[in-house]
Amino acid sequence: MRRRHFIQNGSRAGLALSLLGLHACKEEKKKDSEETEENTTMEETAPFFKLSLAQWSIHKMIREDGVDPYTFAEKAKKWGFTGIEYVNQLYNKELEAANYSDEAMAAFVEKCNAEAKKHGVENVLIMVDGEGYMAVPDAEERKQTVKNHYKWVDAAAAMGCHAIRVNLYGEDDPKIWKEASVDSLTQLSTYAKAKNINVIVENHGGLSSNGAMVADVMETVNMDNCGTLPDFGNFCIRRNDPDDYTKGCAEMYDIYQGVTELMQHAKAVSAKSHEFDANGNETQIDYTKMLQIVKDAGYTGYIGVEYEGSELSEEEGILATKELMLNAAKKLG
Repeated sequence: MRRRHFIQNGSRAGLALSLLGLHACKEEKKKDSEETEENTTMEETAPFFKLSLAQWSIHKMIREDGVDPYTFAEKAKKWGFTGIEYVNQLYNKELEAANYSDEAMAAFVEKCNAEAKKHGVENVLIMVDGEGYMAVPDAEERKQTVKNHYKWVDAAAAMGCHAIRVNLYGEDDPKIWKEASVDSLTQLSTYAKAKNINVIVENHGGLSSNGAMVADVMETVNMDNCGTLPDFGNFCIRRNDPDDYTKGCAEMYDIYQGVTELMQHAKAVSAKSHEFDANGNETQIDYTKMLQIVKDAGYTGYIGVEYEGSELSEEEGILATKELMLNAAKKLG
């Protein structure tokens, strides 16, 4: 009897262990299923692009409020960005005073790199202004303008950026403008190629805001490291008053057509914003439509927030633009 009782108890114990094992197995499968579902949800909600911040978004803080431009990386990180896009003219005060010496440029690079590393953000590109007109008819002037950009190519390379953004200003005649643009871009891209830097053109007013013409220039230059930076909002070809932006645009290029044309050669993208309605939408730009164009082009790199509005503060406008981008991306799936 005792032997039988032992066997019965042993069988019950074995059954209990089996049930415990089955329960543990089910719990493990449930956990794995939940983790898989969570990972899938994260993948589904993640945008197809990375978020960077264009420094021009805080130009009022720097110029009017005396904010140190070298706090850019810290601010971008705090606001949820992983990449930063520098604007050279926001450092002009100290660099001009030193006549852009090698020492001054090296100090600029060192400070920017230190801040980016400290705050864990990636240096993406440098937007270059004020170094001369690249689309002027005079060959010697173009050559000097190209040389003026060399120091920014060197700085971009030392900072781990992938590009510098340039402007195609200087001529209103389409034929002359194209010839001059192709020549200067070819010269500069040849120099930049050896540094592994891209030279990218933004639609930034004048003939550079004609998407088809800029795309034609890109195809004529035909260099791997020469491309575009489509901006959602810079498509005014001719203003009512060139010296007063508040007087409006006399000739506007279709913004959606322009971005579509420029995306063929895009190596960066700029999400321009000004004002927002009660629902958080940009009042002049359909962000969902714009991001669909960008996505259809197969672009998956950084898109830079560039807030230029006046109703919201710069911080509020930056965050509103970021939120709009993420919401628009969710709609696209």
